This record gives sequence, structure tokens and C-alpha cells, in this order.
Amino acid sequence: MTGTLAHICRHPIKGHGREYLASVLLSPDECLPWDRFWAVAHEAAKLTDGWNPCANFTRGAKSPQLMAITCTLDEATRHVTLHHPDRGSISFCPDAPEDVPRFLEWVRRLNAEGRAQPAQIVSAGRGMTDTPLPALSILSRASLQDLSARMGQELSMDRWRGNLWLDGSAPWDEWNWIGRRISIGGAILRVEERITRCSATTVDPLTGRSNAPTLDALEQHFGHSDFGLYAVVEQGGGIAVGQSWSLI
Repeated sequence: MTGTLAHICRHPIKGHGREYLASVLLSPDECLPWDRFWAVAHEAAKLTDGWNPCANFTRGAKSPQLMAITCTLDEATRHVTLHHPDRGSISFCPDAPEDVPRFLEWVRRLNAEGRAQPAQIVSAGRGMTDTPLPALSILSRASLQDLSARMGQELSMDRWRGNLWLDGSAPWDEWNWIGRRISIGGAILRVEERITRCSATTVDPLTGRSNAPTLDALEQHFGHSDFGLYAVVEQGGGIAVGQSWSLI
């Protein structure tokens, strides 16, 4: 099976913005570069060294308005610019202690009342993904189109916060890829497991408001709430939008 790499997307601060890329260099056993490199821990977080589970962080599943953030990252200076339709833009360095209070003030109004509020920015030196694996997420645009048709509304890719979107496969054929390898450009990725989804996918990423029962639809039509796959980079190499991919 072959197809085309349609999109590459990263989320430098977990749950706080998305950025599309034309190309990227993948390294073995590492996440997509700069994806979820930082995360916003809330005041009730119980953190340990290294990777931590998502329950410790502010995110769209608990504060839907966060889903409407877009971002750009200047890798050389490690400065991030965030934009939200209701809050405007802010530029800051997540590593700079003097910048963090300004970010926390900007983002606090986007967090739901009654929830633990954002308290600090943390980094593990690797992607703070929703799995302990140093993984990338791989998603099928054909499956998204099929789910959209079943629900009677067009679902944005941005609901799913994916890294690599593929064209060319039949809808839902990716469930047969567990344990298989995918070759893209100069890289080879090993598919490890499905991604079980949360309520963040119900949120319109343009407005930050819930408007699509994605989890109910997945359960109704397929008996689970999975969408997309986690894969680990086995062989590093450059990948770019428009390149072909194949199962090997």
C-alpha cells in the first residue's frame, strides 16, 4: 500500500496551539522535533522527573477554549508566538522565568472556571505525548472523511492534534497496521498502538466550543473511541509534505 504524506503538524506547547510544517528531520526513538516539548502544569499537578501523564496539564479536554490557539515556534531563539481569536497574540520564551508569568496571565482566561489553573511550564527534554512511548501520531484523511460523512458534518484535522496525516489508504485500514512499518522519505516508523481519544475532539478548533459528538459517533459506528495510531521512529531521516509513503 502506498500514498502521500499530506500534512505535518507539531504542537510545541502541549494543548496550546498547532503549527503546520513543510518538512522535518526525524530521529530514531524520538518524537516529532519540538512536538509537546513544553507543557503547562496546573496547580494540582503531581509531577515526577521526565515524562508525565496528561492529567497533570491544562488541555483542551478540560478547557475547550485552549483548542482555538494556533502557534509558531522560532527554533533558534526558542520563542513561541500564540494566537487566540479572543485573546489576541503573545510571544515569549517558555524557558525564560521572567516570561512565564506573562504567559500564565494571558492563558488563564482561557481555562475553565472550577478547574485547576495553570501554574508553570515544564519540559522533559522529549515530547510530553499522551503515551510514555517517544511516539508520533499518524492519522488517515480517508478515515476522517468517512467519519465526517457518518456524522453529517465536516470535521477539521485540528480536532485530533495529529502529527502526520496520510492520503492514499482506504478508510480505517490503519487498524491493520499495528506491528507494521511505514516508510516515508528517508525515515521508517514502526506502528505501535491505537490512540484512544478524549473530549477535546468534540471541540471546534476555530472557536474553542464543543460542537461535534465525535466520541459518541466512534462508539456508535465502531464500538470504541480510537482514532489514529502511535508510531515510533525506527530509522531516522527527512520527511516532507508531498512525499510518498508505503507499508513495508
